[in-house]
Amino acid sequence: MIDIIPHNGAARKDDDLDDRLLTGREVAALFRVDAQTVGRWARSGRLSSLRTPGGQRRYRESEVRALVVGAAA
Repeated sequence: MIDIIPHNGAARKDDDLDDRLLTGREVAALFRVDAQTVGRWARSGRLSSLRTPGGQRRYRESEVRALVVGAAA
């Protein structure tokens, strides 16, 4: 069991999360953009992210899918 640290700093266990977490590369592939673009979106607040103990960003699949559907509409 790993700790997932939301961007606001409050720790949660990964079994508390309702949906799958995606890497920046996975999100980038869905939007057909570079992974660095996804990181910029997270830093600007356009996309919320969680941090792993190693400092890597993870993105909630449900939020990303909602944005993909919104972008296609």
